[in-house]
This record gives sequence, C-alpha cells and structure tokens, in this order.
Amino acid sequence: MDARLTTEQRELRDAAARLADDLGPGSVQDLADADRAARLEKAVAATGWRTLRSDGASGVEVALVAEEFARGLVDVPFAGPVLADDLRSAADLPAADGAEAATIAVDVTSGKAAGTLEAVDAAGAGRAFAVRDRRILAGPVGDTLPEVDLTRRSAEVGELEPVGELDPEAAGRRLALALAVTSADLVGTARGALALAVEYAGVREQYGKAIGTYQAVAHPLAEGLALIEGSVSVLRHAAWAVDELTADEALRAARIAKIYCARAARTVCETAVQVHGGIGNTWECLVHVYLRRALTSTELFPVRLEEIDLGLS
Repeated sequence: MDARLTTEQRELRDAAARLADDLGPGSVQDLADADRAARLEKAVAATGWRTLRSDGASGVEVALVAEEFARGLVDVPFAGPVLADDLRSAADLPAADGAEAATIAVDVTSGKAAGTLEAVDAAGAGRAFAVRDRRILAGPVGDTLPEVDLTRRSAEVGELEPVGELDPEAAGRRLALALAVTSADLVGTARGALALAVEYAGVREQYGKAIGTYQAVAHPLAEGLALIEGSVSVLRHAAWAVDELTADEALRAARIAKIYCARAARTVCETAVQVHGGIGNTWECLVHVYLRRALTSTELFPVRLEEIDLGLS
C-alpha cells in the first residue's frame, strides 16, 4: 500500500475542506440558520460527491470527503446517500432520480429503540436501503426521529420489500466501506474538536497566562493529536483495503479502524470539553456538537472487540 495521496485525492480533500469551512456551521446558532443550510445543500449537491462510488471513486476518496465534512460539522447528508449509491451500484439497481434521494437504514442495537430499524442521514431522502442476510431491502423514509446528533437526521422506515441480493464478496465490501466511512467521520470529528480546543487554550488566560501553556492542558491536547495521527493511519489502510484486498481482509481492517477511531474520537472530544472548562458544558459551546457526532458515528455499524482477532488496549 502506498500511503501517499495522489494529486487528485489531495485536491478532492482540499475542495471538501473549503466547502466545509465556507458553509459549515461555525457556531451552535448557525445550526438553526436555514439559509446557510440551503446554500450548503445546494453546494454539496452540485459537487456530485454523493455518487462518488458509482462514478468510480475509491474507498479512500469517499473517506477523504467524509473526514473533512465531519471536521467542519457539515449538516447535510453525505454518508447515507454515498453508501446507498454504492449499494445500488453493486446490486445493479436503478439509479436515483431527483425525486427519490436515497439513504441507508441500520438496525438500532442499543437504547430504548434497540431492535428497530432507522434511516440515517435521512434529511431529504425518500427511500432507505437495508442489507439483511445479503438481501437488499428498501422502504419509504417516514417521520423524523429525535436525534442526539445535531448535524444529521434519522427517520423511521416504512415497510421493507426485497429489491436485490448481494453475493458474499460484494456484501463484505459494502460493509467494509460503511465501516471505513463512519471511521472517517470519527477522525474528522476528532480533528475538529481538537482544533477548537487548541484555539481556546491559546486565548483563554488564567493567572496571566494562556491555559495552553500549562502542562495539565497541553499534555492532553498533545495526546489527542497522537491519537488522531494513529487513527488516520488505520483509517487510510481500511479505506484502501475496501477496493484492494479480499472482502474478508477488508472487513478485518475496517473493524480494527472502527474500534480504534471510535475510542480515539471519544477521548479527544471529551478532552476538548474539559479544556473548555465550565463553558464546555454550555449549550452555546460548539464542542458538545462534536462529542454528539462522535458518539452517534460510533453506534453506526458498531463493532465489538470480540469481532476482531487482534486485541486493542
């Protein structure tokens, strides 16, 4: 594996970063700005990135966009539609038209809604796809559900009907891509939270000095950066493996990445809350939005340590 990004991949990453920086929410108040969200939705739709896979993009390229969108807390659908597009492409299902945007549906495995099915990244979607025992099922997207994540919407799913079937190899790759994309979301979330904390530590003063000059603050931030660097490494390998290794090998790499990135992102986001002190526990502070997104992405296609054959401590 060549860990270096190609020129085209760097340009794609930079373009996604610019879009997220320009139109993503810069504050909690921005999340309620309908005009901003509409401009963001229009810009993302114009890029065509929601159909990256059917356009021939690799898992690495999808992960790059997902990572930058999470870093900028982009609050319009991406992961759901891009995974639905990949599923459609793999099963040779008809492509979506403008009137039938699609997303994916996942089984809820924890909480009061455990055992139910919900559509994720469902804003604007009319149909949701789910995979069970390699069968592809589709159902209409229903009412919006209460959501912890303030940047993405979940919804109920109506009656499912079979629309296709995947062979074992294709089913494994679809799941590996889903794990890689959610891992990328976790890495981006951690990067955004760490940047917010570092910025705050540089301007907030205590006893006449910026709090970032004290070891009690600087060391956890440095540890957060180390966790992110490790996460990037396992993520890049998992995203590359989606297309380059066998389905079993890709799934193993993706599960390891998901576990590592989920643990790292939670640690970094909780550190960011602590660095902000009391204000980190207020609604107005953006840092809790990152923590909410990290916890939600962890529960999307969750992986247990028992599912991999390499223990992580």
